[in-house]
Amino acid sequence: MENFTFYSPTLFAFGDGQEKKTGALIRRFGGTRALLISGGGSVRKNGAYGDAAASLQAAGVPFAELDGVQPNPRSGKVREGIALARETGADFLLAVGGGSVIDTAKAVGLGILYDGDFWDFFRGAAPVERTVPVGVVLTIAASGSEGSDSAVITNEELGLKWGMPHSDLIRPRFAVLNPRYTCSLPPYQTACGAVDIIAHVLERYFTNTPDVALTDRLCEALVKTVLDAAPRAMENPGDLAARADLMWSGMLAHNNLCGTGRVQDWASHQIEHELSAFTDCAHGAGLAVVMPAWMEYVMTHDVPRFAQFAVRMLGCEMDFAAPERTAREGIARLRRFFASLGMPASLEELGFRADQIPAAAANRAKKPGGFPFGNFVKIGQPEAAAILRLALRRA
Repeated sequence: MENFTFYSPTLFAFGDGQEKKTGALIRRFGGTRALLISGGGSVRKNGAYGDAAASLQAAGVPFAELDGVQPNPRSGKVREGIALARETGADFLLAVGGGSVIDTAKAVGLGILYDGDFWDFFRGAAPVERTVPVGVVLTIAASGSEGSDSAVITNEELGLKWGMPHSDLIRPRFAVLNPRYTCSLPPYQTACGAVDIIAHVLERYFTNTPDVALTDRLCEALVKTVLDAAPRAMENPGDLAARADLMWSGMLAHNNLCGTGRVQDWASHQIEHELSAFTDCAHGAGLAVVMPAWMEYVMTHDVPRFAQFAVRMLGCEMDFAAPERTAREGIARLRRFFASLGMPASLEELGFRADQIPAAAANRAKKPGGFPFGNFVKIGQPEAAAILRLALRRA
C-alpha cells in the first residue's frame, strides 16, 4: 500500500425527509444568498426542486435560479452561472440534480472569484486557491460528484471535454441524499448511473500497487452491491432499499475512499470523455462500451488481477489451469450485465463511426500532458485508437 492523505469534508444527510434541512445547512456553512442550479424538468416533477426551494425560504435564504444544465455540462452554462451569481451577490451555490448540475456548480464556484476565464482551471493555467461553496440535493445515483474533488465540463466552443485537476476545495460542503428522488428516473438513466458507479470503482481496482487487500475488498463489496441493486431498481422503480444502495454506493465509489493507498488508472474515463465530446452520448452509456474494450486490450498485463475480478465480483469459477479463461469470462459477464440493463454494446450503437477514430484519439493531444494516460497500462494515441476499434462493433 502507498502512503496517502485522505480528506473528505462533506456532510451527508441521507434518507427520506432530509431535504428539509437544506436551507439550514446553507446557513450552517455560512451562506446568506444562494444561486439554485438545476437541469431540466425532472427535478420539478420528482419534487426535489420544490422541496429545496421551500427549505431555503423557511430558512430565510434568498436565492436566484439557473436552470437548463444539460448532460455533459457546457461551458456556456457555467459562464451564465458566473455572471448571474455575481449579479445577484450569491455566496453559496446549491446544485439540485445529478453530476452534470453539481459539476456546473463547482465550475461556477471557481469562476465567481476569478478575474480570468474559468476554463483556465481546467487547462491547468490557474491554481485552485478559493471558491464559492457548493451544496447538493442529489437526484440520481451515478457520478459521485456529491462527494468528489473533481469536475468535468465540456467546452463546446473548442469541442473538448476535460476534467479539472483534483482539489479538495471544490468538494461540496454538504449533500442531501434522499433515495426517493431517484424512483422516478427513466430506466436508461438508472442504468447509466449504475455503469458509472461500477466504472469509478474499477478505475481504482485495476492497479499495479501491491498489498492492497483492504481496498480490494471495499471495491468488490461496492461492485457486488450495484450488481444486485441495479436490476432490482430497474424491475421495481419504487424499491427504496435498492435505490438507497445505489445512491450510497455512488458516493462511496468516487469520494476516493476505495482509492486510498493505490495508484489508480482512469484510462477508460479519458477515452470516454473524447467519445462523448464527439457524440454527446450519456457518460454511463459510453463507459459501458469503452471499459470492457479497455479491459480486453490490457488484460494480459496482469491476468491474476483480472481473474480475481472475475471470481470475486462476477462469481466466475476459477480455472487454475488456465486463469486467462477466467479473466476473459469476467469481462464477458460484465458486458452481459451491462447489456441486461439496456446499455449499448458497441460504439456504432452510439452513432460513432470508424472514420471518427483517428480524430477522437488525436483530440486528447490538445490537453496538456494528454498522452500517455492511464497507470495500469500506459495508453498513447495508437493504443487509444486500438481500444476504440475494439469497441466499434460487437458480434
